[in-house]
Amino acid sequence: MGRLFVLTLEGNFYSCKHCGTHLALSENIVSKSFRCRHGKAYLFSKVVNVTSGEMEDRVMMTGVHTVADIFCVCCGSIVGWKYETAHEMSQKYKEGKSVLERFKITGPDGSHYSASHDTHVAGSDAYDV
Repeated sequence: MGRLFVLTLEGNFYSCKHCGTHLALSENIVSKSFRCRHGKAYLFSKVVNVTSGEMEDRVMMTGVHTVADIFCVCCGSIVGWKYETAHEMSQKYKEGKSVLERFKITGPDGSHYSASHDTHVAGSDAYDV
């Protein structure tokens, strides 16, 4: 195994709630209107310090998308997913962007998001874009 290089972000950033690794800057938020099975999720134009899993087609609230789960490079926790391909023309803006689940990350002010027990959504995706 090689040496692990971790980027340190400056400014208001979101980090892995398990190990504190920096993941994304607040200024890179595209939308806060996404949902996942644990509640809120944010769409980011850029994330760092993650690795991608296998690509797969998933049926989500806004249609079929080819996505890959993303994992924290330090602790290996799943923190969200990356949109590789959107099959609907109206959803193409998501391609290449990543979603971080609020339940899995710490906010810029150190806040944690608690999962709602009534928020079990069948297909994760934006509910109001």
